[in-house]
Amino acid sequence: MSLPEKGRDIEELLAEISRLKQDDLPVRGGKVTAYVYDTGRPEVHEAAARAYFEMLEVNTLDPTAFPSVVEMEKQVVGAVAELLGGGSGIFTSGGTESIMLAVKAARDARPVGGRPRMAVPVTAHPAFHKAAHYLGVAVDAVPVDPVTFRASVAAVEEAITEDTVLVVASAPSYPQGVVDPVAEIAAAASARGVLCHVDACVGGWLLPWLREAGARVPPFDLSVPGVTSLSCDLHKFGYSPKGASVVLFADPALRRKAYFASASWPGYTVINATVQSSKSAGPLGGAWATFQALGREGYLELGRATLAAARRLREGVAGIPGLRVLGDPESALVAFGSDEVDVFVLSDEARKRGWFLQPQLSYAGIPANIHITVTGVTLRGVEAMLEVIAESAEAARERGPAALPEGLVDLVAGLDLDALDDAAFGELAAAVGVDLGGSGQPEMAVVNAVLDALPADRREAVLIRFLSVIYA
Repeated sequence: MSLPEKGRDIEELLAEISRLKQDDLPVRGGKVTAYVYDTGRPEVHEAAARAYFEMLEVNTLDPTAFPSVVEMEKQVVGAVAELLGGGSGIFTSGGTESIMLAVKAARDARPVGGRPRMAVPVTAHPAFHKAAHYLGVAVDAVPVDPVTFRASVAAVEEAITEDTVLVVASAPSYPQGVVDPVAEIAAAASARGVLCHVDACVGGWLLPWLREAGARVPPFDLSVPGVTSLSCDLHKFGYSPKGASVVLFADPALRRKAYFASASWPGYTVINATVQSSKSAGPLGGAWATFQALGREGYLELGRATLAAARRLREGVAGIPGLRVLGDPESALVAFGSDEVDVFVLSDEARKRGWFLQPQLSYAGIPANIHITVTGVTLRGVEAMLEVIAESAEAARERGPAALPEGLVDLVAGLDLDALDDAAFGELAAAVGVDLGGSGQPEMAVVNAVLDALPADRREAVLIRFLSVIYA
């Protein structure tokens, strides 16, 4: 695109945006089981959108210039702290930033002689690896139980060294939706004088409502002895617009370790509670309005509907020949695998039928599987979803596994990606039937099968090149 010579009419711009979005997955209706969270309540969406727009041009960089930001953030963070065991918090742009701040605070709060390290279950979100990469912290991977998929407490204890600054538990872990043994992990960390972060980005604003609705939810928040920080996304089961998360710290002193200040230049003094400096207060306004529009009653109603849908989904999937639910999830995340059908083909078949079911690659002994995030709107369509899963499983059985061209995996595994420019990589992808410049929703079974056959470091290298090509 080049900049137009003259400004364009707003209706023309909106029409073009609609055209650009025509191949996007739908963000409402419950047929996309990842990435989006839908209450099914138009009035809540309207409240959030209007508040977001009202705060759009407010810059959160200087709270003394815009005191509305301080008051809104105190109210939002206060509501989260009240639900999750107290503490002092920071409003952030998402789970990754919340985790980044928790890792920074832990690193700075406990200086060590060698390179700082953190013990991270293999099922923990990659945001911890990203934070480690950015902040110079080493990751010690902790195995999980191969049946329950929960982190091994004994393995956590074994992973703690004199240079460990942080131990991580998930509530729940995203891949299988199970809650790690938080109390035991936090106790093990505390006994060694190490901080413990609970990643409740998915479950922080979900599990309390599920518990109140009758679900069995183990203790996981800041009320658990030894838990020193916790992340909770509001743009997931808080149903706020994207760009809304909170990281809580057990005490203000630890929160201060997440802050950054600089007066070492001749310009304005800089004080940041987050990684970003200038940013719109729109997401904060949207989160505040969503809280106000739903209230405790609204969230409890959504929690009840989510719990009912998740239970029905687990029951229904278990009854489909050849499929099995992985673990015993306490949350609204459900993963299922199969020894009889190719789950990557199943995912493509579901997409043909208008449903997006998220495929997950195998890793650390956990098989490839399909992930479904159940939200407040899922209950009204859960029977239709189960019908599509059953039809897609049968179609995948008839098609058989994704057919890979002979030698393709070995070819990709041996590629010197640094020697290939983006154009050459794109041509290679096209040669095996993958159009990186195409539109619509492509079949991904072959791509996922190739990635699944590669070791993690090669997967990452291929994915980075993929991103470079599609944005070329």
